[in-house]
Amino acid sequence: MPNKSLNYFLFGSNRSKLLDWKKHFSIIEGIAQGLIYLHKYSRLKVIHRDLKPSNILPDESMNPKISDFGMARIFKQNELEANTNRIVGTYGYMSPQYAMEGVFSIKSDVYSFGVLMLEILSGRRNNSFYHADQALNLVGYAWDLWQEGKGLELVDLAIRDSCAEYQVPRCIHVSLLCVEDDAVDRPPMSDMLSMLTDESAQLPLPKKPAFSIGKKATGANTPNNELELHTMNGLSISDINAR
Repeated sequence: MPNKSLNYFLFGSNRSKLLDWKKHFSIIEGIAQGLIYLHKYSRLKVIHRDLKPSNILPDESMNPKISDFGMARIFKQNELEANTNRIVGTYGYMSPQYAMEGVFSIKSDVYSFGVLMLEILSGRRNNSFYHADQALNLVGYAWDLWQEGKGLELVDLAIRDSCAEYQVPRCIHVSLLCVEDDAVDRPPMSDMLSMLTDESAQLPLPKKPAFSIGKKATGANTPNNELELHTMNGLSISDINAR
């Protein structure tokens, strides 16, 4: 691809010169369409398992392409979920079911998409975000702002002047539906895209998201019983049981 990954365009110091709100929204739509294809229309149903900005590659027209399928898993059309004894992926983008129990499905990618959408909107990384007043990560911060009716405060200052105010609250609302704690409550990607693009679509109220608490500023030693999360760039080997 001629461009760098989405990481560069979201978090770089000159990001305001690279992407306006219209392009941000187009990237969100494009990623959603890519996941719909993988989950629904591809000959093989694919669960990506490591969706994050560095795995999104914009082309010369800034159309996003999902990349790095080293951790992806193929499901049969009638398979709903699977589990593994070895968790691979990137902390901050994993659904609670996958991170804590090793259970993954299309709803795992939906969760990752929700986190990614919040990063696209805010220009901030979920993993490195820290709120000074509370131990909140980006997901928790977005939830608090949404509850207080202050969603626009989440939007990156670099694009705030160009954003469509009617679209931003809907995007935040949809992203919070994606990061619901219970996988059953997360709508499939096809529904998510309709919610984003159809202003007349009714949106269910989100519940408090999973993993809304961030790391403390002072840091702490990782408890011995805390799940070890692995991040790999290449092919992963997992013990998988499909259901």
